[in-house]
Amino acid sequence: MSGRGTPDDGDMERWKERGVMLRVFVYVFATHLFAGFVWLLFYVGQHAPK
Repeated sequence: MSGRGTPDDGDMERWKERGVMLRVFVYVFATHLFAGFVWLLFYVGQHAPK
């Protein structure tokens, strides 16, 4: 082997990069969704009749 990658190596790198970006997007979205839910709980609890 000459140490050079096959032409498909670039495609695999792009596929992996897309997978990482998708995972980051999902994690960030889920974290913001959870934070919004916690904020909503505090808001509702603060305005609940006591």
